Amino acid sequence: MALRAAAGFTKDGLAYNRYGRGGRSLVVLQGLLFENKPRTGPATRFLPGPYSFLEHDYTVYVVLRKRGMSPGYTLGDMADDYARMIRHEIGGPVDVIGVSTGGSIAQHLAADHPDVVRRLVLHSAAHTLSDRGKVLQLRVGELARRGRWGAAYDALFRFMILDRGGGTRAVKGAARMAALVAGMVAPPRDASDLVVTVLAEDKHAFRSRLAQIAAPTVVVAGERDPFYTPDLFRETAEGISGARLILYPGMGHPASGKRFSRDVTAFLNADGPGGS
Repeated sequence: MALRAAAGFTKDGLAYNRYGRGGRSLVVLQGLLFENKPRTGPATRFLPGPYSFLEHDYTVYVVLRKRGMSPGYTLGDMADDYARMIRHEIGGPVDVIGVSTGGSIAQHLAADHPDVVRRLVLHSAAHTLSDRGKVLQLRVGELARRGRWGAAYDALFRFMILDRGGGTRAVKGAARMAALVAGMVAPPRDASDLVVTVLAEDKHAFRSRLAQIAAPTVVVAGERDPFYTPDLFRETAEGISGARLILYPGMGHPASGKRFSRDVTAFLNADGPGGS
């Protein structure tokens, strides 16, 4: 395996962080972030996030897209980048978790490059975004393009936390605090990669190609995910042969918690094609 540093860039310029020391390799295709760079310094303590339960059994590579993507770069192009990385710098096939935007790309990866994907977890992702999700992401991209990073952070946090149906006063306060803290962080110098990714995912319509995914797959998500609908999650699982759907009542985006950890662990360790 060529990737040894805990954080850095691949030969093709994909930003990544590595954690865990298990004997199995797992690649997380990260969701939409405002800048394609590895986490460094104090931020690395939060890196495992919802996947900390994998640290013992896996060496986990959390990978973003490369910097400087040209206008018109597609999710398929991004999947090609991931496939080269897995083949040449990690070795495959590997288990893959695609979360949110990363899950959209993971569908292209599994369909176009079946040799690199052993098992696939579509984590809070579906064959297309909901109409509301598309509108929000395009708005965030436009705000970022205009240099209004604080407004972009605020719009995203409010959509993820506040727009799910009211919420408690504490939850609303936490959302506003998160937006405030994010807005205090030095904004990216260039919004082009974010805009390219948002525009590419806006065109993501993979339902007719889901049958091309051969890897054992589980779709795991919350029923109150603001970026998708339960029907979109169901259609995604139904379109992939042998795929299983796990929906958590009352949960938003992305899915997390003890049940999520148990369900993903059981799926990754299962011998059968569709998991437990």
